[in-house]
Amino acid sequence: MRNTLIAYLDIAARPGVILASGLLTLVLTAVFGIVMSVWEFAIIDEMVRPDAVAAHVEAMTDAQRRAHQWLTGTVDLLYPFAYATFFTGVFQRFLSGTPRLILTAMAIAIVPFDLLEGLAQIMILGGKPAWLAVKAVATPVKLALYAPALLMATITLIFAGFRHVLRG
Repeated sequence: MRNTLIAYLDIAARPGVILASGLLTLVLTAVFGIVMSVWEFAIIDEMVRPDAVAAHVEAMTDAQRRAHQWLTGTVDLLYPFAYATFFTGVFQRFLSGTPRLILTAMAIAIVPFDLLEGLAQIMILGGKPAWLAVKAVATPVKLALYAPALLMATITLIFAGFRHVLRG
């Protein structure tokens, strides 16, 4: 397990992997927008309160619920691996010491919560409201890990860019 993690960290820090995972994250983000626009619905990914999620799902048409299930089971299955690899690569390549360790752990820890949230959403959209309780836990944890990781990856890239320019 340790060797697999070390290999992943080394691979994620390669410039080509950072670029590819960042571009894949952007493409998948665009696909979310396109699907939501075509089927005219808002995703429930950032919704936390069970009553609000249930009301939103209830207001959706069958086609919208199926489209959301498809989106969650395909694009949103890949999404956490793409953005977590991007964040991990940025942190591994441009940071050191404790910040590198903490932020890398945070980036990797997002994945299981995002996947659990996705499973809960598929079940909720399929008429299984008991999964609202799972979503009510998984979503806030995912967001609590994702938001600072995104912010820190952005700041890290900005500073890395400045260092690169200043070095000439």
